[in-house]
Amino acid sequence: MSEEEKLLKEAKKLPWEDRLAHKNWKVRNEANVDLASVCDSITDPKDPRLRDFGHLFRKTVADSNAPVQEKALDALIAFLRAADSDAGRYAKEVCDAIAAKCLTGRKNTVDKAQAAFLLWVELEAVDVFLDTMEKAIKNKVAKAVVPAVDVMFHALSEFGSKVIPPKRILKMLPELFDHQDQNVRASAKGVTLELCRWIGKDPVKSILFEKMRDTMKKELEAELANVSGSAKPTRKIRSEQDKEPEAEASSGVVGDGTSEEPVADAPQEIDEYDLMDPVDILTPLEKSGFWEGVKATKWSERKEAVAELTKLASTKKIAPGDFSEICRTLKKLITDVNLAVAVEAIQAIGNLACGLRTHFSASSRFMLPVLLEKLKEKKQSVADPLMHTLQTMYKAGCLNLVDFIEDVKTAVKNKVPLVRSLTLTWLTFCLESSNKAIILKAHKEYVPLCMECLNDGTPDVRDAAFSALAAIAKSVGMRPLERSLEKLDDVRRKKLSEMIAGSGGGESAGTGSVQSSVGSTATGNSEASFVRKSAASMLSGKRPAPSAPASKKVGTAKSGGSKKDGAVRNESSKSVEPPEDVEPAEMGLEEIESRLGSLVKPETISQLKSSVWKERLEATLALKEEIEGLQELDKSVEILVRLLCAVPGWNEKNVQVQQQVIEIITYITSTAAKFPKKCVVLCITGTSERVADIKTRASAMKCLTAFCEAVGPGFVFERLFKIMKEHKNPKVLSEGLLWMVSAVDDFGVSLLKLKDLIDFCKDVGLQSSAAATRNATIKLLGALHKFVGPDIKGFLNDVKPALLSALDTEYEKNPFEGTVAPKRVVKSSVSASTSAGGLDSLPREDISSKISPNLLKGFESPDWKMRLESIEGVNKILEEANKRIQPTGTGELFGALRGRLLDSNKNLVMQTLTTIGGVAAAMGPAVEKASKGILSDVLKCLGDNKKHMRECTLAALDSWLGAVHLDKMIPYIIIALTDGKMGAEGRKDLFDWLTKQLAGLSDFVDAIYLLKPASTAMMDKSADVRKAAEGCISEILRVSGQETIEKNIKDIQGPALALVLEKVRPGFVQEPFESSKAMAGPVSKGVSKISKSSSNGTLKQGNRSRALPTKGSRPDQITSVHDIATQSQALLNTKDSNKDDRERVVVRRIKFEELRPEQIQDLENDMMKFFREDLQKRLLSPDFKKQVDGLEILQKALPSLSKEIIEVLDILLRWFVLQFCKSNTTCLLKVLEFLPELFNTLKDEEYCMTEAEAAIFLPCLAEKLGHNIEKVREKMRELMKQIIHAYSVAKTYPYILEGLRSKNNRTRIECTDLIGYLLETCGTEMSGLLKYLNMVASLTAERDGELRKAALNTMATGYKILGDDIWRYVGKLTDAQKSMLDDRFKWKFREMEKRREGRPGEARAALRRSVRENGPEVAEQSGDLSQIVPGPLFPRQNHGISEQILERNPVPRTIAGVNGPTDWNEALDIIMFGSPEQSVEGMKVICHELAQASNDPEESAIDELVKDADGLVSCLANKVAKTFDVSLMGASSRSCKYVLNTLMQTFQNKKLAHAVKEGTLESLITELLLWLLDERVPRMEDGSQLLKALNVLMLKILDNADRTSSFVVLISLLRPLDPSRWPSPATAEVYAVRNQKFSDLVVKCLIKLTKLLQSTIYEVDLDRLLQSIHVYLQELGMEEIRRRAGADDKPLRMVKTVLHELVKLRGAAIKGHLSLVPIDMRPQPIILAYIDLNLETLAAARMLTATGPVGQTHWTDSTTNNASPPANSADVQLKQELGAIFKKIGDKQTSTIGLYDLYHITKSHPKVDIFSQLQNASEAFRTYIRDGLAQVEKNAAAGRTPSSLPLSTPPPSSLALPSPDIPSLSPLDAKPLMNPNSDSYTDIRASNMNPGVMTGTLDAIRERMRSMQLASSGTLEPVSKPQMPTNDNMSMNQQTIPLSEMGPETPHPHPVVLPMDEKALSGLQARMERLKGGSLEHM
Repeated sequence: MSEEEKLLKEAKKLPWEDRLAHKNWKVRNEANVDLASVCDSITDPKDPRLRDFGHLFRKTVADSNAPVQEKALDALIAFLRAADSDAGRYAKEVCDAIAAKCLTGRKNTVDKAQAAFLLWVELEAVDVFLDTMEKAIKNKVAKAVVPAVDVMFHALSEFGSKVIPPKRILKMLPELFDHQDQNVRASAKGVTLELCRWIGKDPVKSILFEKMRDTMKKELEAELANVSGSAKPTRKIRSEQDKEPEAEASSGVVGDGTSEEPVADAPQEIDEYDLMDPVDILTPLEKSGFWEGVKATKWSERKEAVAELTKLASTKKIAPGDFSEICRTLKKLITDVNLAVAVEAIQAIGNLACGLRTHFSASSRFMLPVLLEKLKEKKQSVADPLMHTLQTMYKAGCLNLVDFIEDVKTAVKNKVPLVRSLTLTWLTFCLESSNKAIILKAHKEYVPLCMECLNDGTPDVRDAAFSALAAIAKSVGMRPLERSLEKLDDVRRKKLSEMIAGSGGGESAGTGSVQSSVGSTATGNSEASFVRKSAASMLSGKRPAPSAPASKKVGTAKSGGSKKDGAVRNESSKSVEPPEDVEPAEMGLEEIESRLGSLVKPETISQLKSSVWKERLEATLALKEEIEGLQELDKSVEILVRLLCAVPGWNEKNVQVQQQVIEIITYITSTAAKFPKKCVVLCITGTSERVADIKTRASAMKCLTAFCEAVGPGFVFERLFKIMKEHKNPKVLSEGLLWMVSAVDDFGVSLLKLKDLIDFCKDVGLQSSAAATRNATIKLLGALHKFVGPDIKGFLNDVKPALLSALDTEYEKNPFEGTVAPKRVVKSSVSASTSAGGLDSLPREDISSKISPNLLKGFESPDWKMRLESIEGVNKILEEANKRIQPTGTGELFGALRGRLLDSNKNLVMQTLTTIGGVAAAMGPAVEKASKGILSDVLKCLGDNKKHMRECTLAALDSWLGAVHLDKMIPYIIIALTDGKMGAEGRKDLFDWLTKQLAGLSDFVDAIYLLKPASTAMMDKSADVRKAAEGCISEILRVSGQETIEKNIKDIQGPALALVLEKVRPGFVQEPFESSKAMAGPVSKGVSKISKSSSNGTLKQGNRSRALPTKGSRPDQITSVHDIATQSQALLNTKDSNKDDRERVVVRRIKFEELRPEQIQDLENDMMKFFREDLQKRLLSPDFKKQVDGLEILQKALPSLSKEIIEVLDILLRWFVLQFCKSNTTCLLKVLEFLPELFNTLKDEEYCMTEAEAAIFLPCLAEKLGHNIEKVREKMRELMKQIIHAYSVAKTYPYILEGLRSKNNRTRIECTDLIGYLLETCGTEMSGLLKYLNMVASLTAERDGELRKAALNTMATGYKILGDDIWRYVGKLTDAQKSMLDDRFKWKFREMEKRREGRPGEARAALRRSVRENGPEVAEQSGDLSQIVPGPLFPRQNHGISEQILERNPVPRTIAGVNGPTDWNEALDIIMFGSPEQSVEGMKVICHELAQASNDPEESAIDELVKDADGLVSCLANKVAKTFDVSLMGASSRSCKYVLNTLMQTFQNKKLAHAVKEGTLESLITELLLWLLDERVPRMEDGSQLLKALNVLMLKILDNADRTSSFVVLISLLRPLDPSRWPSPATAEVYAVRNQKFSDLVVKCLIKLTKLLQSTIYEVDLDRLLQSIHVYLQELGMEEIRRRAGADDKPLRMVKTVLHELVKLRGAAIKGHLSLVPIDMRPQPIILAYIDLNLETLAAARMLTATGPVGQTHWTDSTTNNASPPANSADVQLKQELGAIFKKIGDKQTSTIGLYDLYHITKSHPKVDIFSQLQNASEAFRTYIRDGLAQVEKNAAAGRTPSSLPLSTPPPSSLALPSPDIPSLSPLDAKPLMNPNSDSYTDIRASNMNPGVMTGTLDAIRERMRSMQLASSGTLEPVSKPQMPTNDNMSMNQQTIPLSEMGPETPHPHPVVLPMDEKALSGLQARMERLKGGSLEHM
């Protein structure tokens, strides 16, 4: 393969952009060819690939290589053929590129460029095309101008003037006429001639000839003589092409007769007025001295002035302006005494009306009464111009029939007959010039008027009235006149009928004109069917050869056209059928018989004529058989139907014969392939009459339905309307309507003319006096409602209320079903173009005539009331049009509405928004094109800061969305989102609206265009905007599809990238660091995680490929080697850091001072020295977004870099101070989010701030506490409280006091509140606190009310603690201040009484008394300080499953209202998201549901709740910590009781308990055990009851939860617990003690489960249990197991005991349950050795006998010869216990407990000399022990026990002990895990868990273990991590003691061994007896 081929092959793998921009031209050429083929293969215009290709052509068509450029044009043409009008968004850039680069190239290139331009026109990008042409014709190179002119010529000749606006071309031509190149001038002439063919010669001459040179005029005049005929477009735009199949289908039905189709296709009549440029006449008129002239006294001067106006106004188009003053002047001049002046004024008015048209409407209305009054002038010189002016005013559109009704009424009552007659004559002219729609609206007013004038005494008036009535009748028919004609006498009625009949001749003339126009059109079409090579070819006089007609998509022809094109050609090649003749001609019976021939027997026909009905019946039966036997029925359909209509005919009286006739016709109709419409016409009258007869009704209705299947229901309905309306039998109408109901149900409404049907129902059916008819009509309208929906109600607003209510009832019976497939199908190809069905089938009204100039002018009125009237006028028009309008003529309306969106009156803007929404809803999809981009202005209203305005805007958007699809709105929305002027609230609302709309869609590719603005918004300053954008991005990603997202991922930056990558690549984790060792920085966007770099910071060669960007990523986003090297360094470099040196230079000030420039410079230097390069650049960047990114990097690294952060803490604190001094809120909030985590980390590391660090940070924090943003103040307040507890109250207090001196009142308020907080939480005994209360008291004199209030509240807090002693600390106060304080103290006193908190100062006094009586230590232990002991300083982390639930539900539902939750789901929500007190209501509902479900005998309710059990328990587990924490802060323990009770009810049911998952169970058990061990619980309200409840709940969980899960969870909890799980922080030593006690509780739980294992083993998944044991042992490893076995580790011992019990119960079969243990691993799993050991031991025990040589000897030796080891073991154990007790006594917190433990040891071992163990201790310590034991003995004699004495604060050893008041637990006969009332209570504390297990190890087991270890040949040696070896020191008891001995049956249970030989076990039993005194705890 050559290099070139390799290059081309490799290039094909590149993205399109890279291929098309490749430096090798062959790669670009092949890319263009491939792109063209891809576009050719696309058949769906909505294919998403087209959107990806659109932007590529801007550069490809400008390629410098000519062949490549030509291929690029081919690709562009293929793209344009495949695309639809949406591609217009790329038109401007591509067209400009083509005009600039392609019009001067090769001939083929130019031709293809022109074809591309024409395709852009086809895609409706006409404006862009003409804009490009305007630029192209200005090119200095004539070679480029000629193709541009030619392509305009082609566009005009092919698409016509309807698509290509002639006005734009006419403006370009004068410049081309003067071009220096003759080819350009020739082309311009050709375009001019083409324009003449489209708009006529006269408009072209009048516009262009005055701008031409004389020679050019002559040449054009000569050429114009050759132009004849009219033009017709040969090519359609794409949207019209889509309708071609429908048009062709309809043409198949139409015949050669008179057709409306040619007329409809005729070119549009171009109004010359639209082509003209407006001329300003006001300025020259003012300069001409008009105003002085019209006021002159001489009539000649007045006439000259008006004549000047007449002359200026004679221009064809006048620029609009303020003509009001001119019109007022002309109105006066109409009545001028000099008729010449009056005539001149009348002519001027006519010219103004002609030039201004609709802009003259208001003025025309103003002057019309005067003009009509002037008709009294008899002189012809006045009457003629006056009538001409009136007619001109109406023709110009200045007046409307509806507008001047009142003026005409006044004029026809004028006392001068001439005025009356001429007014009616003018009215007749107006009526004849108006369309039918306008006359229909106005005839109700004019007909009575004209009827009244028929009685006038003047003949001229009566004749004029007759003419007016005739004009009305001619236009709208006789129906409006029927009632009026009844009032006329016969003579007048006859005369009017004659006039109307005489005017009918005009119709035939009109028909002839139509036909002639059709012919001329055809001629023109034949002439137009030439391909013009260029515009200049028009001048040659020759016609080029005709070519094939244009296909659907015109462009460069391709070899092997696609199927789509082929289909189009096939359709176009079909012969056009002539329209079907509907009206049947008359035919006599003889002619029928002659045509029948031998088709029907003669005797059958003669019998049909018989007068005997039986013979006729036989004949019909015979005829039916003959017809059924016909082979070619289709040829004889019409003649057979005519025969039946003639004999027996529709007048047949016999019912049976009638039925047979109808059945025969029905058979013919349904059997024939084509049933002519004329046959339906022949039969339908008779059939409809038969429907009225109950005997023949069923057959007749079936026949009508067959007609509908044959010719379509539209035709049948149309014929029935007239028959039913005029028929005398009311049954015909009512039953016909009922049949229509069934027909609508069968065929739907897609083939019906709904407007006619609704009008018929409204005007005929509902107006009928027969109830049956009205009811049938109501049913019919109800059936229509099912198909067209509620919009039908708008067409029936004027119906009587009673009927409306009946209709509403019917609508409810027939609800709207949307698009429903018809039950029956029409056989013939009936065109569905009459109606689209569904909602669009309802007619839309043309409101262009109602949009009067007055209405539009009102929009611009300076009076807001007028503007409001105009807006309301539009709403009224919409109401009148039934809220369904056409887009015709609404352009000016949208322009006027757009202007009101900028109105200064906000109420009008909101009204306008509502109106725009109404117009959009009424117009439907057409609003998108008709609105002229008004949507962008609507979206701008979201920038308003008023919420109501934004709500109105969103409502308008909803209405707009109801009319058009969301994809049409996306471009406008993107512009709005990127508009910098839109506020945060507007962007948030728009994102929320988009989220809501996208949520209802399942697939929406266009949503991807919203991703970029949404990702930009993720970095917005406003948190609300960021949150809304995040929600929107989630929906965008859901509906766009992964492939689309991956293509567009390159546009995403910032925080949105992580969100997108999480969706696209679920395994991707974007981390700025890995661990403290890896320190790999964030990789570039779009690049997946890079593997660890090499030690020198550069990428290894093998890993480089991973750093390459994925497909679609931008080149500039590739991570450089330098970036990777930087990010591979440590985040903080503290190697050379010397914190002490930096702190020595810190000035320790309490008062805050702004950082000086040199301090900022020092900070930057330090950060550059110790912070990684990318991190310090971010933190020191002026861009707040980068600072936030830097903080996020630090935040993520915080847990792993705690040591390094402590080293540079002073630098970080200085940077935080710098941020506090800046004004950026986003960065400040991020800092305040980071600081609590930082201080938590410091606390975890047991680090306390130095004084220097405090001096850096605390002055600034105290000063900035008064920030002006509430959210910031709240976060700073919480931060300060956190620092107070973590640092030191005494050291923090001075900074808070300094804040009281701040100039910022908010700061002073916050510091005052903090002092109150300190008083309440930390107590008054804090050194130096009280002496500063005078500073707080002095603030009560401040002017600021909030500050005074804060000071008074703080003093009230002090009063609560100190009582009246507080007056000693308030200092010198005024009387007013003392009065205020006194009032506040009294209020506080009353509050304390209400809450029963005692009296002020009482707690403090009690504390002092206790100190005096018992000493400070006892006072502390007494618990009187419980009020001042703060709660947990740092909140405990939640590890429950519910955290995942919260993550899945980031936006909770609203918490239930006052009445509480109403159902299960709402209750779960309130438990999950509500406060502890709110949660109680939810738990009540849950408990009620659980109780009801438990009482259900069928347990169906429980089965329903099982699926929610896990979620409920996880939610409650998370709630346990929250409720206890809140209760510990002083709140009621009510919520704690409810949460425990709810859990109890849940676990009482085994089904629910079994449904709880393992993870949830682990979270719950951990939480319960932690609170069982918490020393604060007994001091809570009802603490003993809570401990009891916790204990019982734990037992219930062990009883009913899934056994396997319980075992697995408890074994996993034997590992050390994470410190963060404990309720309060502590030292490492305390954590060790806590973990020990926690493990003890877990072991107790496991003992309970293991004890029951014999009866529950079949409920346990042994494979899973063995796996958990295996994991536990493997994690410990061999060395750790060996160490723990020597240290008597209870968890390890318990795991061995569980394994032993399993082996005992299952025997060798236990090996069959190792499916989840990797038994093939090397080294072998530790569990296998223990299983083998247990099997051997048990087997040996069962097989040993008295004579057994080996076993007996071995056991006997162990017991007889080695009697000393047990004693030695007991001594060792006692020694260990004494050591532990002495350690307790040495700790101040546990000394009391230690003394009591030592006392019990002395009682149980009286011979032991404890002081011999203290030989190395000091004399003071021994004395302390001696005195302590004496005191304990006294207490014991007095009956006092450790549990009844106060404990030290808080004694860690008591963590595992509940309150001493707990009685025996359990309504369920379950004994507690911890029973402090048992006799062995103190022994439990002093002894180990299972002393029997701790006894000496038998030699036999040791030997056996050694032999097994040797046999394993080292397989247990560790490989990757230490594995667990076989324990050499494992005791026999660990393997052989069953768990029954550990049960709760007896206080001092005895060890039990397996049944063995008595002699063999005597030594073992003897040893166990010696340890009987300290045996086992019980549960």
